[in-house]
Amino acid sequence: MLEKPQTEQKHPDEWQRDLNPDHLEGQNIGLEGQNIGPQTSGSEQMGRTAHDVKPVNRMLSEFTDDDLKRIPVLPPGARLQQGGTYRDLAASDRRELTATGEMEANADHAYVPKSEVPYPLWNRLIGVENPERR
Repeated sequence: MLEKPQTEQKHPDEWQRDLNPDHLEGQNIGLEGQNIGPQTSGSEQMGRTAHDVKPVNRMLSEFTDDDLKRIPVLPPGARLQQGGTYRDLAASDRRELTATGEMEANADHAYVPKSEVPYPLWNRLIGVENPERR
């Protein structure tokens, strides 16, 4: 696995937490320890999908099981990519949101990264019926 400069520990172990308490906060390098390469997609690495999250599964009843399995949901504790576009499936509105560096997934949210969802499926998620007219 290639080591990214952001993940390098630059201080001795005993001082690391004091000198760098928010290590990797707001960095756009994915989940810590995640290795996404050409052999695996991001959604395969995340593991959890809209099909697996029961409240989301019930809310998206108009989607097929195959569609739900293609919609990755960030696990609790995962940081959202700063500037990335997401949809919170736990929210009642279907708006897109742009993440800031301090945003993190938790049990109250079901964040879906736009970059991991095919466009036709994404448009359905945000309620766009006719994307040509948007």
